[in-house]
Amino acid sequence: MPRRSAGRTRHPGLLVLALALGVTSLSLLQTLVVPVLGTIAEQLGVSPAAAGWVLTANLLAAAVLTPVLGRLGDLRGERPVILGILAVVAAGTVLTIAATSLPLLLAGRILQGASYGLFPLSISVLRRELPAERLGVAMSVVSSMLGVGGVIGFVATGVIAGDGGDYRRPFWVGLAVVLVSLALSALLLPGRSATRSGRVDWWGALVLGAGLVLLLLPISQGNQWGWRSPGVVGCLTASAVFLTGWVLLERRTAQPLVRPAMLADRRTVVPNVAGLMTGIAMFASFLAVLQYVQTPPEVAGFGFGASVLETAVVYLLPAGVAAVLAAPLAGRVVTRSGPLPTLLGGAAVGIAGFALLAVVRSQPWIVVLAMLLTQVSVTVAYAALPALVVEAVTEEETGVANAVNSIARAVGQALGSTVSVTLLAASLDPATGFPRNIAYTLVALLGALATVAVAVVALAGLRADTPQRRGAGHGTGPSGEQERRLPIA
Repeated sequence: MPRRSAGRTRHPGLLVLALALGVTSLSLLQTLVVPVLGTIAEQLGVSPAAAGWVLTANLLAAAVLTPVLGRLGDLRGERPVILGILAVVAAGTVLTIAATSLPLLLAGRILQGASYGLFPLSISVLRRELPAERLGVAMSVVSSMLGVGGVIGFVATGVIAGDGGDYRRPFWVGLAVVLVSLALSALLLPGRSATRSGRVDWWGALVLGAGLVLLLLPISQGNQWGWRSPGVVGCLTASAVFLTGWVLLERRTAQPLVRPAMLADRRTVVPNVAGLMTGIAMFASFLAVLQYVQTPPEVAGFGFGASVLETAVVYLLPAGVAAVLAAPLAGRVVTRSGPLPTLLGGAAVGIAGFALLAVVRSQPWIVVLAMLLTQVSVTVAYAALPALVVEAVTEEETGVANAVNSIARAVGQALGSTVSVTLLAASLDPATGFPRNIAYTLVALLGALATVAVAVVALAGLRADTPQRRGAGHGTGPSGEQERRLPIA
């Protein structure tokens, strides 16, 4: 069993900063296009449905690339893979800035999809390089950037390209973050020789990628295609076939991309289900607030008539600031109390936030408070999830295990976005052209139900935990890690 190289990094704070910036670029580039999809359609002369592929292409690329990149990091070392990802993402971002047509923009978005591999590889680096007493907070800070970066993306777009500005401007912010992360990573990421021999299961990666693409494609495009259309039904059926075949293939493979036993282990099921539900809640809160506050009250009878800029600064920015402040605190709570109690506490905060959105959203300050609570809940969940994954797997499987968790979150975000949009579209009032007020209640209830599900799986994990495991500290120190490690099949 390879030994951890804890404490070898000379500048752990700068290392955490470099990795956090990389993860921030991931979520920033994912969300900054959401407020300007209509502007993209207008400025590139395409339909809104075609512009929606700007989101879909990025997500599909991530589904295919993330498990492979996580596995490559486990086998070949994280440094070259992280640097390669950042270089590819930088090139993709330059292409999105220079693009004058939708195909070129989609090509850039596909290259940016490689950024999803940064999170699992960052957790692998932290697990190996930091001592146990610093690891919990460091993982929480890096992981929380998945939520914080999303808020930054919305705010940056509102400030730079709000109300009809050039949709390319926010990509300059993303490019700056990526280049700074690349420079810091090149200086600070320690190299290591491979600690485990093996190969990438390319057939497994191909089948898994096909299954995930066939799953995410109808989820992302179902509103356009129609949920009962042959395309949606066919893709979902084919996805079930491919994913079932992938499980059977991995069971017969000597060095599988992902061990099926790891996916079935309760200790990985809990963070993966929680990640899926947190992704749903995250986008439910974003979309509910974005559309509600911009609805003109003189026409619809509710909403605040906020501009894109006002939405970003007044309603989203406080949540982003709160998330940044909450991240290190959540890390300390994870270290002291364990990830499952932390996850449960964060879910309680999120339920309160969604309850406010569902019941009493008539005043701007209430919506600001609700958004703040839901975003803090997402931050706390993202702080706890990597600690749960790290507890469940060996050091050599850290990258691919967190890659699976990343995919679960991405699927949740796609589901949250799609279901929210469906609920809003289904209640469109032909007299005003806006969704009825009840639609926002339903979207808030969707977020609340997803957050309740996070609480339920956290409680289930706590009930199943043995007193011995709780006594081991829930952390990532060597004393507790050995007895939690699973054999590599």
